[in-house]
Amino acid sequence: MSSNTRRHLMVGGAATVAGALAGCASPAGRSGSTRTPFDVPSVTIPIVGTDQVFPVRRIYCIGRNYAAHAREMGSDPTREPPFFFQKPADAIQVVTPGEVADHPYPTLTKNYHYEVELVVALSKGGRNIAAADALSLVYGYSLGLDMTRRDLQREMGDQKKPWEIGKSFDHSAPVGPIHPVAKVGHFADGAIWLKVNGQTKQSATLKYMIWSVAEQISRLSQAFELMPGDIIYSGTPENVGPVVRGDLIEIHIDGLPNLSVRIV
Repeated sequence: MSSNTRRHLMVGGAATVAGALAGCASPAGRSGSTRTPFDVPSVTIPIVGTDQVFPVRRIYCIGRNYAAHAREMGSDPTREPPFFFQKPADAIQVVTPGEVADHPYPTLTKNYHYEVELVVALSKGGRNIAAADALSLVYGYSLGLDMTRRDLQREMGDQKKPWEIGKSFDHSAPVGPIHPVAKVGHFADGAIWLKVNGQTKQSATLKYMIWSVAEQISRLSQAFELMPGDIIYSGTPENVGPVVRGDLIEIHIDGLPNLSVRIV
């Protein structure tokens, strides 16, 4: 075989392999560019007043963002910078206002806690967003629950291990439909409360957040490139506590419809 022939075969073979690899690396969202052995359902939240749904990319949660709650969890809110954790997108459980959704009591826990929170939905992204510009990323708001297997969270924390198992599990992020900013404006104040079986357990106002929504977005964008479809659970007031099967949870934020779930 001549050297020219060998060179031609090598170039042709390399091109074939490169083409195959390029096909494998094509973005999944490009129509017809990839084939998968199975389908993964997309996670969406209804948008109030439209026939559209909000596609969820990531769920970010801020920890200990109300001073009294930080203290009840053993922290000093005057010194602690904000910290964040994530839940998987499919932890979402959409709760329809005016209905009582069944919420399954999870496995592995004997101390299952509620946390009511304002939920922020982003339609724009970016890195290193200034706090003064951060609210321009917000598409809308909702309210939700950051449900927590508290015993598992504390056990992992005591062992200096990651505590995702206490926060990031199936159905751990109940949330209502998204209300566009154009309809409800931004939320900087207003009552936020949670009741269990009609008895008020959590009660505060949004102005008691240590880090505002704009500041949370700004801080998050320093650590991650934020993208459309990201949502942020913005922290919970004090008096988190346990629920058991049969309990009815009702949550409220001024300007948004109440949501209710029953633990089953």
